[in-house]
Formats: sequence, structure tokens, C-alpha cells
Amino acid sequence: MSALEWLAAAALMTALFWVPYVLERMVALGVLGAMRPVDPEDEAKQALWARRAKRAHYNSVENLAVFATLVLVAYAMGKGDAHAILVASQVYFWARLVHFPAGAFGLTGIRTVAFLTGFGAQVAVAWTIFS
Repeated sequence: MSALEWLAAAALMTALFWVPYVLERMVALGVLGAMRPVDPEDEAKQALWARRAKRAHYNSVENLAVFATLVLVAYAMGKGDAHAILVASQVYFWARLVHFPAGAFGLTGIRTVAFLTGFGAQVAVAWTIFS
């Protein structure tokens, strides 16, 4: 797969991270309750892992915005075919795949290492752009 395909896979994965915590919200509040606007009292009724999963999803969206921008800039500058961009895209995908469940299940050390690995992939792409 190319770096752009890895980026697309990361985007699709991030787009699906909402599913587990919304399904748990339906279990906790019922289907109609899950469709109401989020209320702090309702949120407190959700399982702790689901609340963590929601935060992990938000973190994934925030980081995908940065990573995707960097990869697309690298391609626009003609540096997208560099081996470093491909490896960084693969590393980013796997790091975020580990980060989400680690965050959801409160595995702080693993979550932190996965986050820093994904951040390292962002730095590697930025380095390729600016070097």
C-alpha cells in the first residue's frame, strides 16, 4: 500500500471509533435516550470505558488532522513518494490502532507510548517536508 492508502485506512479507522461508545450509550440509555443531546447526567450513566473511548476518539480526530495535513503537504511538494512518508504512515496507523483501545480500557502506559509513537510519525513527515 502507498502512504496515501495508509492515510485513508487511518481516516476510515478513525471514522469508525465512535461505534463502540455509541452502542454502549444505547445500552445505558436506550436507543431514544442515546439520540438526546449529551447531558452530563446521562454521560455519568455510561460505562467508564465508553467515556474513555469517546476521549480517545476525539484525540484520534485531532491527531489525524495534523498527520493528514502533513502527508498531503508532502505529496503536494513532490516528497510524498519518499520511503520515510510510507513508513511514517504505517507507523501512524498502527500506533493509533493501539492507542484507541488502550485509552478506552485505561492502559495508561500503553496509551502514552502509542500516542508518542504516532506523534513521532508526525515529526518524521514534517522532517521530510522541511529537510
